[in-house]
Amino acid sequence: MITISLCMIVKNEEAVIGRCLDSVSKIVDEINIVDTGSIDHTKEIAAKYTDRIYDFTWIEDFAAARNFAFQQATTDYILWLDADDIFLEKDQKALLELKKTLDPQTDAVSMNYNLAFDGDGNVISSLRRYRLAKREKGFKWIGNVHEYLEVYGNLHQSDVSVSHMPLSHDAERNLRIYEKLASSGKDFSPRDLFYYANELLDHGKVEKAIEYYLRFLKTKKGWVEDNIQACNKLADCYNKLGLKELELTWVLHTLAYGTPKPETCCRLAYYFLQRQEIQSAIYWYESALANKEADGLSFQNHSCSTWLPHLQLAVCYDKAGQYELGYQHNEKALKYRPQDSQMLSNKEYFEKKLNL
Repeated sequence: MITISLCMIVKNEEAVIGRCLDSVSKIVDEINIVDTGSIDHTKEIAAKYTDRIYDFTWIEDFAAARNFAFQQATTDYILWLDADDIFLEKDQKALLELKKTLDPQTDAVSMNYNLAFDGDGNVISSLRRYRLAKREKGFKWIGNVHEYLEVYGNLHQSDVSVSHMPLSHDAERNLRIYEKLASSGKDFSPRDLFYYANELLDHGKVEKAIEYYLRFLKTKKGWVEDNIQACNKLADCYNKLGLKELELTWVLHTLAYGTPKPETCCRLAYYFLQRQEIQSAIYWYESALANKEADGLSFQNHSCSTWLPHLQLAVCYDKAGQYELGYQHNEKALKYRPQDSQMLSNKEYFEKKLNL
């Protein structure tokens, strides 16, 4: 059985760090906490779980802090988490099983990262990240912000999930770092251009976000999944500016990168639905269900391949007078969100139409 060091970087996480460590402390063999300047009780709470607590002067560089944390590990493998991450009970069991069965020739292991949940506990957005890395490989983190762990070799995709459960968030932090880097004249990588654009859009700086998405795409060096997301984000930008034709243009740009993703299909379907071109809308919502994404490293909006197209197909088939098909799709949507008020209202509507 392999041994595992948990390595975390933290700052002012007293509200969540205990919850995080409770979910993993009985599974890992070592806990390393690197504090980057807490002024609350974060370190005192962490001390209940480990005496391996280190200070690191924050230099607005997440990769530097994570690399320092990794340097403190002494076991076979390194596991990393943020303080507002947890392993749910089923994933604690899955992680323990992984620890018992992992081939020691494995260099790194990816896990699902569940980013958001709906009211019924369904995962609505997720991606994969490499969470467990063999210490002797000396893998390094790269990037001041939106950093990533560069891994290679014998890679394993696990069924373990980490759940992101934030209580609060410094919404300005990442944008501050990027703007400081930009003002210093730093030459941004394609990845930096993409994530800086995301931060700009999240903060309502739409025109500047467009500038950076276009700069990113012009490099022609981005990961294909980021290229697709950049096109979708540009569509969002032009939607916010009320420029519908440009919005559609950038949705269509995603098709240059291969089979349309469920999100692209739903965007195209909604465009046709708004134009009352019902058969075209049906085609694209059906395509969203047919083109369900593989469980890869890219960000996935699960609603676009589960309940949302079924709900919208119920609307489409109602408009087409095909009430039985509308009822069937609404029932499928309800399986994902059984308490959804709109779907329950639809159910009553279709049952009256069909005399059920």
